[in-house]
Amino acid sequence: MNKADRNRLNRLSELGCVVCRNIGFGESPSEVHHLIGIQFKGLSQRASHQQTIPLCPEHHRGSHGIHHMGRKPWESIYGTQESLLEQVNRELGE
Repeated sequence: MNKADRNRLNRLSELGCVVCRNIGFGESPSEVHHLIGIQFKGLSQRASHQQTIPLCPEHHRGSHGIHHMGRKPWESIYGTQESLLEQVNRELGE
């Protein structure tokens, strides 16, 4: 992991869950979510550290999480990963 990746991951953890903040539940502790989908990674690889968003445990891997619900149902409720990534990048000044 390079310096830019470490810096991004540290800054993401400070933001709190992008979903909770967007739906009015305040700031929740966050985990780093690497975007999923063929456009973000190669075969059996995860997305780069620059293609990450902060999600709380519930929106990441809980019953309302992208890894539990699946990408398409989750995105239909909370917005696309791409739009959330753009929002996060703006907040980080990237």
